[in-house]
Amino acid sequence: MCGRYASARNKHELLEEFRVEVDGEPERELRPDYNVAPTKEVYAVLSRVPKEEGKSKEPVRQLRIVKWGLVPSWAKDPSIGSRMINARVETVAEKPSYRKAFARRRCLLPADGYFEWYQFDKKRKQPYFIHPADGGVMAMAGLYEFWRDRNKPDDDPSAWLVTCTVITTTAKDELGRIHDRMPMLVERDRWSEWLDPKLTATDQAQGLLVPATPDRLEAYPVSTAVNSVRNNGPELLQRVDPEEGAAIG
Repeated sequence: MCGRYASARNKHELLEEFRVEVDGEPERELRPDYNVAPTKEVYAVLSRVPKEEGKSKEPVRQLRIVKWGLVPSWAKDPSIGSRMINARVETVAEKPSYRKAFARRRCLLPADGYFEWYQFDKKRKQPYFIHPADGGVMAMAGLYEFWRDRNKPDDDPSAWLVTCTVITTTAKDELGRIHDRMPMLVERDRWSEWLDPKLTATDQAQGLLVPATPDRLEAYPVSTAVNSVRNNGPELLQRVDPEEGAAIG
């Protein structure tokens, strides 16, 4: 499971890092978030074919602001999204909640790293921050979806809700000792294919997802202050000495 992550880079860093096209920039900017939790707004990189008349019919790479917790288009109540923050890679192509999005609405969710909790006895858990060893941006594989509120008029900007979910896979080696699941990452050379809405063959899309190699990520213990979503600041990413018995390796 991936239930918390950090995304503190500013909009312009992400626009450059993910090579977002000129007209793909969001109008507003999110604040740095060191404790991203479900239902929060997050950045997502995606490719969409413009609908405006006279525009190219080729997909345009965009940076969008979406809500974490996928709401299927057929859902009656958007609150279902709080329970759909993760999609397992093993079943994402078949589950009704995700299969249409997996075929056509794949995205990348930028992150500096994510948090997992190692349970070393029945009462105590030690949080760890897991991040790219080279300090780069983590591109988590995700899906996005549009949900229409039928109780609002067409011209109401809030009539549409755009949401996302993180695709997860089995964690191995040191990361697997902390927690058995982790976000699926997409390497840079596969970004364009993964985001391409014209790629609708799910077997091909799944072939783009390869678990990160053991040396790609590193983990270290952080303060239990991250346990509360009310806490949010760079101090949450600082290394601490783990509680007795909570060291990994």
